[in-house]
Amino acid sequence: MGVWHSSSDGYVQILGIRIFYRSFGEPGNKGTVLCLHGGPGAAHDYMLPLTDLAQAGYRVVLYDQMGCGRSELPKNKSLLTVERHVEEVEGVRRELKLGKIHLVGSSCGGMFGLAYALKYQANLRSMTQIGGFASTPFYLAEVEKLKSKLPSKVLKGIKKHEANSDYENPAYLNAVTEFYKRHVCRLPEWPPEVKYSMEQTNGTVYKTMWGPNEFTCIGALRYWDVTDKIHQIKIPCLIITAKYDEVTPNVAKSMHAEIKNSKLVLLDKSAHLCMWDEREKFIEVMRDFLGRLPQHS
Repeated sequence: MGVWHSSSDGYVQILGIRIFYRSFGEPGNKGTVLCLHGGPGAAHDYMLPLTDLAQAGYRVVLYDQMGCGRSELPKNKSLLTVERHVEEVEGVRRELKLGKIHLVGSSCGGMFGLAYALKYQANLRSMTQIGGFASTPFYLAEVEKLKSKLPSKVLKGIKKHEANSDYENPAYLNAVTEFYKRHVCRLPEWPPEVKYSMEQTNGTVYKTMWGPNEFTCIGALRYWDVTDKIHQIKIPCLIITAKYDEVTPNVAKSMHAEIKNSKLVLLDKSAHLCMWDEREKFIEVMRDFLGRLPQHS
């Protein structure tokens, strides 16, 4: 794992659940960037490149969502909902006294970010979507297009095992890995932080909310869709997409069309984890967007 100089870390009690957080840098006038990781069920560690923003004068706060990483898993699985995650974000913001925040959501964290903005927009200075989406059905339709471009042998294996719901078959898992190398992270060697986040993914959270893998959603989020509501989001919004992202540029463009005060940026050498694939370019895009916002505490 890389060396990350954290100014503080600890636990806060949110809605009766122990939540682990890490804070980098000082708030100052530029404010606080609060990061929502994806999964659902992964650990926050893969988002550590966002802490580069601390060098630009922002406080950057990351936390493990309930049931993820070092945070506590609710005993009741029915609590694993988007609505509950929204209240968790608000609880973290309040408990850590973060004030109005720059909210950044990656992947499924982007979904939570959209839902948060629809309820608590007044608490946001800006929002950034990194491979997020407003509609699971649209995302899944786009993923099917990507799957169809896999080598025929790989695709044939995927279809065979999916037909039998044999999601743990080694041959099927190998095919999934092939997809991930193309559309999740394109680095020849995945960084330790990314591997850790993946390995630490809580299966209960992932399967309850999503399913067996990135392109098979049979969990609670299967029909989640706020496309018809996101026009209500008026705060400055940055939508970052990537040429090879499993959440395709078409998905990002659809959000951009609905959120009027949004900026769309395409990174052409990246997949889903563009903060790793093109780290310097990614941070440059983030700094440029945040730097153009009004500077006030």
